[in-house]
Amino acid sequence: MATNSLRSLHHHQSLLKRHHSDSSSFTTLSTSLFLKPTITTATSSNTTTTSLSFSLSSTPSSLSPSTTESSQSSLSFDLLHHHLSSQNFRQADEETRRLLIALAGEAAVKRGYIFFSEVQFISESDLKSIDELWREHSNNRFGYSTQKRIWEKVNKDFTKFFLKVGWMKKLDTEVEQYNYRAFPTEFIWELTDETPEGHLPLTNALRGTQLLNNILTHPAFDTEEEQEAEDGGEVEERSDKGSLKGLRDISKPLSKRVFKTDYSF
Repeated sequence: MATNSLRSLHHHQSLLKRHHSDSSSFTTLSTSLFLKPTITTATSSNTTTTSLSFSLSSTPSSLSPSTTESSQSSLSFDLLHHHLSSQNFRQADEETRRLLIALAGEAAVKRGYIFFSEVQFISESDLKSIDELWREHSNNRFGYSTQKRIWEKVNKDFTKFFLKVGWMKKLDTEVEQYNYRAFPTEFIWELTDETPEGHLPLTNALRGTQLLNNILTHPAFDTEEEQEAEDGGEVEERSDKGSLKGLRDISKPLSKRVFKTDYSF
């Protein structure tokens, strides 16, 4: 009796394969349906009966819906928009950091943080989208482009910039000294008249300013004047050591030149 049941099971499985090959047209539906087999064995006093039944499932057993959904929404700006529209700036800052890591590439995602050299891999449109959300929900008080404007006003001096945006505080010492604020308790997570302009989003500069420098100088935040300067021709300058090619026009004022100051806090 058990042998006949197993033969019946094998027959059902053959029919299933044939049915699957003949019904490929069903895969054009917006939601794919899968046959999920269930084997039931019942044992009485002298006989053993094995039956096979099928149920419809919208998800194959080998896939995890939560994993699929998370991978599809990992680069969505909806959560950032939600936090900002709710004025939840602490969570918006965390989401911005997560987005930058995801946009920088797989290597950044694996290590959990972004290298300054990976900023170049983030597209202009994505960085602009993040910046526009911050500015939209802060009356242009927050955002990377706001920070860049302040940075350029202080001649790209990062120490002065940190003081302007409130990332550093003055110490109560006889000699005038400043120190980086402690995260997260000493930063301001509310938008008030006292909140320094450009205070958010935060960028870690404890080990140097190269990451922040590369974000602020990203092409996404180029002004019209900077774009015109970049589109200008290159010049050659003769020196005692020979010909130096690929230099920008040195007649530009100092305020228009880019300096990479190395500060560590």
